[in-house]
Amino acid sequence: MNSENNLYFLSLSKAPDLKDKKERIIYRSFEILPGLLSLGTILLAILCSKFWPIFFAIFVVIFDIFWLIRILYLSLHQLSSFFKMRKNLKTNWLEKLKEKEGWENIYHLVVLPFFKEEKEIIEASIKAIEGCVYPKEKIILVLGVEERAKEKGLKIAQELKSKYEKEFFKFLISLHPKDLPGEIAGKGSNVAFAIKLAEREIIEPLKIPKENVLVSNFDIDTRPYPDYFSCLTFYFLSQKEREKTAFQPIPLYNNNIWLAPMFSRIVASSATFWQMMQQERPEMATTFSSHAICLKTLSEVEYPKNVVSDDSRIFWKAFLFYKGNFKIVPIFYPVSMDAVLAKGFLKTVINQYKQQRRWAWGCGDIPFLLFGFLKVKEIPFFTKLKKAFFAIEGFWSWATCALLLAILGWLPLIFGGQTFNATIFAYNLPRITQLLMTFAMVGLLIGGAISFTILPPKPKSVSSLKYFIFVFQWIFLPLTLIIFGSFPALDAQIHLMVGKYMGFWPTEKIVLKEKNE
Repeated sequence: MNSENNLYFLSLSKAPDLKDKKERIIYRSFEILPGLLSLGTILLAILCSKFWPIFFAIFVVIFDIFWLIRILYLSLHQLSSFFKMRKNLKTNWLEKLKEKEGWENIYHLVVLPFFKEEKEIIEASIKAIEGCVYPKEKIILVLGVEERAKEKGLKIAQELKSKYEKEFFKFLISLHPKDLPGEIAGKGSNVAFAIKLAEREIIEPLKIPKENVLVSNFDIDTRPYPDYFSCLTFYFLSQKEREKTAFQPIPLYNNNIWLAPMFSRIVASSATFWQMMQQERPEMATTFSSHAICLKTLSEVEYPKNVVSDDSRIFWKAFLFYKGNFKIVPIFYPVSMDAVLAKGFLKTVINQYKQQRRWAWGCGDIPFLLFGFLKVKEIPFFTKLKKAFFAIEGFWSWATCALLLAILGWLPLIFGGQTFNATIFAYNLPRITQLLMTFAMVGLLIGGAISFTILPPKPKSVSSLKYFIFVFQWIFLPLTLIIFGSFPALDAQIHLMVGKYMGFWPTEKIVLKEKNE
């Protein structure tokens, strides 16, 4: 069996992909694990509150204290990340980059995959890339068109190429065929095809060293800030093992934040805050939207084309391929994207839920990495244990913690019976938990202050009263985290648990000039 066959597990997307029955059972058991842990936690909480209400009430207080400490701890990480980002935004990265030997040899291959998005959205991203101060003769732009939307997509791509081709070193249009074997319809397969096409038609004919090409996998609405590529190149050249490193910016959802409804803003800001915290804890992070990886790496570790969560899966593929020697480097520099916004409030609610469920489908990485750990013996046991714990705990917390923090204090009162309800503890439990969660509001205040600080300029069409709404919207954070956090995460984990595998759902992008609250 050759080395390629030995790495067959790197291309797995689900248990049925495995031919060996024993391996299929093992992988399937790993797929059940996330949902089993989350649902088991909720069921166990109800059972304990019924049969051991006193002991469970004590646990509730301890659990709330733990989360109070954790929220404060994460808030400090968030603040640290924010100040680093603010400092990096003020830095002249091109001047700093010129101190690095060989910087002028680094090319950026920017992939912009799209499906049915409007021309205005795509052009805004291209303009933002054009507006970056990094030499444009070192930027290769690839527009990834889907054959499923060929007629409209090619027309838009050709119009934009005619307009902007001279602004970049190369401007390539990639037409991703539909129904290729081994693929699912989605962003990952489009990106994988676009990268290979750029390699074949630009990089190899021009004999550009692949280790000198940095691939930025942008969403179609990603707009980099002016010094982004200079900052990214500086971090890239600062690494000894560049090919074994992924680079992660901070995603802000500022493109349409003034037009998005309140819940959409809260969800978008929460995603930004989490990524800020993760920038301070790269050992716990995986690649997220708009990451960058060396082309040499992507030539060796094929970009995933058969999974929904391709952004995170490429990290785990590379981590296993390089036997644990692959890492995330945070660059503490932002890119801006769209918050969820559709034509109509109800449609926006539905789309927001679907987007969060798609993100939560990243729980499918858990069986992939656990199965991979069984196959790759060279990774140290404690490294496997640490990575597995961080991944499992992350998705477990996503699905359960907002819900548990909201209901735990009431469960003993509901299920504990008259004996428990007659105790002083029963009387004080809701007050104790409420007091602890009030202290935890410090984290909320920090997040609210940061979100206010990073707001883009207010459009003239938007009332100044919206500033006050931006302040007071945070009182709805707990409810928002349950509806658009716990519920879609549980939904995704249950789908995985019962073997109902999800396909890729592209978030709708629209152009609106004005929208009322």
